[in-house]
Amino acid sequence: MSKLLNRFSFLLPLVLISFMGCASTRTHESPGEYVDDSAITLKVKAAIMGDETLKSSEINVETFKGVVQLSGFVNSQTDINHAVVVANNVSGVISVKNDMQLKP
Repeated sequence: MSKLLNRFSFLLPLVLISFMGCASTRTHESPGEYVDDSAITLKVKAAIMGDETLKSSEINVETFKGVVQLSGFVNSQTDINHAVVVANNVSGVISVKNDMQLKP
C-alpha cells in the first residue's frame, strides 16, 4: 500500500494546483463568478431596456464580481441618476460604478 501511495504522491500537488487555477483573484474571476456576473449584466440591461425613460442603446453595462459599471453618453444628469438607481435595484448587484457622461 505504501508503494502505491509513493507512486501516486505526485498527483496530490497537481490536483491542488488545478483547483487553485479555478479560484478567483482580484483581477480574475472563477468560472462561477463569471456566469453570475453575466447573469447580472443581462438583468441590468433588461431593466434599463424596460425603463421607458432611458435609451438603452446609450448605456453600456459591464459587471465584475457583482460590481456593475455603467458607461456611455446620455442626455441629462437625470438619466444618469435614474440609470444608477435602476441598476442598484437589480438582484445580485453589490454596487454600481457610474462612468456615464453627458453628451456634449
